[in-house]
Amino acid sequence: MFAVTGITGNVGSEVARNLLAAKQSVRAVVRDAGKGEVWAQCGCELATADIGDASALAAAFQGAEGVFVLVPPSFDPLPDFPEARAIAAALRTAIDAARPGRVVYLSTIGAQATQLNLLSQHTLIEQELRGSSVPITFLRPGWFMENSTWDVAPAMSSGVIPSFLQPLDKLVPMVATADIGRVAAELLRETWQGHRVVELEGPHRVTANEIAAAFARLLGHPVRMEVVPRETWEPLFKSQGMKNPAPRARMLDGFNEGWIEFENGEVSSRKGTVKLETVLRSLIDRAKKSEPAFKAASVGVARTKS
Repeated sequence: MFAVTGITGNVGSEVARNLLAAKQSVRAVVRDAGKGEVWAQCGCELATADIGDASALAAAFQGAEGVFVLVPPSFDPLPDFPEARAIAAALRTAIDAARPGRVVYLSTIGAQATQLNLLSQHTLIEQELRGSSVPITFLRPGWFMENSTWDVAPAMSSGVIPSFLQPLDKLVPMVATADIGRVAAELLRETWQGHRVVELEGPHRVTANEIAAAFARLLGHPVRMEVVPRETWEPLFKSQGMKNPAPRARMLDGFNEGWIEFENGEVSSRKGTVKLETVLRSLIDRAKKSEPAFKAASVGVARTKS
């Protein structure tokens, strides 16, 4: 049996679907039992636990052959990341108490970076979990292709997408959530000793300009990227309600300056199969089904890893 946290989200649901397709038993770990009902109808066992509740997590992980751990994203953390530190402690306690056969933790590209940024939350959690004797794979995906959700509305309406990824011709490691879920499910079914890192990106790296060009092909009208000046980021993020925008801005700096990267670069990463255009087509189709909501979306929202 495999326990899957974050099963109601994009990545967790892909993990569960891949495991079920492989005829594996799945325990859906949810915060709200009501939201897990759809997975119960698919044949999953249900367990209720919050990511910060060590006792409930230990019970949810008990007896599992493998556990997939996904931490809910925090885009506006407090200084020094106390939320991530608390989650790290709860996860370590739960894993050591339940002692599942193995764990796949969804981390991030750049978790090894020494510069503080939004992704440092995963750095802290990795550091804590490395103290466990349970076999753990730290799955580090690149920038999520689905971050282009925020690009759909401006691409459809004005044809001008504000870009925080710059320069516009810089190649960025990106990956689809479908590939992340598939690979995570494969890793859960493997055996290994100790701790290891698996880095994952799509079939090829992508520039912001290539994102715009793909939108143009799919929408049938011109689409271009427009650089959002660096000096405007933090005031913009604050105007959108963020209290501590510096980590988010520094994460974007890391991608743009190249210090958020895989440990050994592109040569070391596992490659997915889902192409950017496939993801963008899906996002556009979804937007057309709820077009008023997308027209109302702010074109100034910063894209960030999920």
